[in-house]
Amino acid sequence: MIALDTNVLVRYLAQDDARQSAAANRLIEKTLSAADRGFVSLVALLETVWVMESRYGADVQTVCEILADVLDAASLEVQEAQAVQAALGLYRRGGVDLHDCLIVALAAQRNARVVTFDAKAARRLGMELVR
Repeated sequence: MIALDTNVLVRYLAQDDARQSAAANRLIEKTLSAADRGFVSLVALLETVWVMESRYGADVQTVCEILADVLDAASLEVQEAQAVQAALGLYRRGGVDLHDCLIVALAAQRNARVVTFDAKAARRLGMELVR
C-alpha cells in the first residue's frame, strides 16, 4: 500500500503543475487499483481540504464533490471512511468547518460527547459548550 501525501492529492485535484500533476495522475490512475489501494490519512485529507479552500477558493459544494469522489474511488482507502462520510453530511449543511464535523463524527463512533469553547460549533454541531 502507498500512502498519499497532501501535495500528491492536491496536484491530482488541482492539475496546476504540469509535471507533478502528470506524475500524480499516473500514480492514482495507473499504479493504484482496487487490489493495491492508496491510503489517504485523515491528516492528508483535512490538509487537502484546507488547501483547496484557502488556495483555490473551493466552496462547500466543491469540497463535498471532492470528498465524495475520494471516498468512492476504488483505488483509495480513506482512514476512518465512515466518520468522514458522516462528517461530510454535517459539512454539507454549511456554516461549519470540516475539521469540526470530523471531530463530532469520530466522537459519535465512540459514543463520546464533544466539549468546546466554540459557541458556534456547539450550536451548529451539538457540541457541549464548556463554561
